[in-house]
Amino acid sequence: MDAFTLHSASTVFFDLETTGLDPSCDIVQLAAVSGGHTFNLFMVPRRPMQPGASRITGFSVKRHRLLLHRKPVLTSSLREALVSFITFLRVLNQPLLVGHNIRRFDCHVLARALDEFGLRSDFQKEVSGFVDTLPLARRLLKDSGLQSFKQENLVKTLLGVSYAAHNALEDVQALQKLYWALKPTANQIQQHMFTLDSLAAKAVNQVSVRPSGRKGLCERFSKALDIAREERAEECLDV
Repeated sequence: MDAFTLHSASTVFFDLETTGLDPSCDIVQLAAVSGGHTFNLFMVPRRPMQPGASRITGFSVKRHRLLLHRKPVLTSSLREALVSFITFLRVLNQPLLVGHNIRRFDCHVLARALDEFGLRSDFQKEVSGFVDTLPLARRLLKDSGLQSFKQENLVKTLLGVSYAAHNALEDVQALQKLYWALKPTANQIQQHMFTLDSLAAKAVNQVSVRPSGRKGLCERFSKALDIAREERAEECLDV
């Protein structure tokens, strides 16, 4: 996508809340916003909520019902939510999807869910690509002296407001305002773009260059997971 086309493309800010940070976690909330258009659906997870995630997000499950701060919420099946999200994106004519710290976590969880229901191809037809605002903000604010680039801190510092973090809808609404304040150029956005396929290809390439041997592979994979979890935790557990 060239800079002119990118500049004219619509932008969708999205976020997931999940049962935890492990690779097999389930999605419990999928939210997105594009200008005045909003999308927000909840799902009953098939795996237990991890205590840390429940404490931070306020989600819990009781008798197969999803609760948010102990109040039941209306839910959809995961497949229904993904199909609805694809429909939402279709209306916006191949938008660019933007999220905070999505490259290491959200996109992998989303890709796994899409693959489970054979929806990856349908999804990819409706989007132009992804941009992670975590490395983008680090690049744009590298001389600012900021010590923390978690979204909540960036919103507080640049916009002077606080919000109900760790609710996906509140997160994406705040991120949209933050993105407008950062004012990245089309070229800066283009430099940080990626796709689900490029993430998968990078993962394959990283594995292929590692030394052979089961022990070495397991150790490196474990270390990679630890690093990803630490970086995700640094973003104040945006699960």
